[in-house]
Amino acid sequence: MALSVINLEAGMPVVEVARSRLNQGLQSARMRGEKAVKIIHGYGSSGRGGKIKRDTHAVLAQKKEAGLIRDFVPGEEFSPFYEKARRAAAALPSLTRDADYSRENDGITIVLF
Repeated sequence: MALSVINLEAGMPVVEVARSRLNQGLQSARMRGEKAVKIIHGYGSSGRGGKIKRDTHAVLAQKKEAGLIRDFVPGEEFSPFYEKARRAAAALPSLTRDADYSRENDGITIVLF
């Protein structure tokens, strides 16, 4: 099972546009009954992580707290060396076949429903 992708960085949008894409993409994926999605938010050119990445993680934390998503795994932790990724892979073993698994890709985040 290939993960559906929500690309927030296409066209280099401002944070508000990326947030709208995130919300719409998550709602659509949930309606399709997806178990997980990959979000591409990029890392930013500052070397400290981009604004879209930080905003995406803040929104996902709120959605997790509200019970709208089960969890999310930042790309830099998407490997068997991190407990959060191990729990996600235990719930959905196909995640380990994703091209970004174990690559420490700071520009993506995995969301589980």
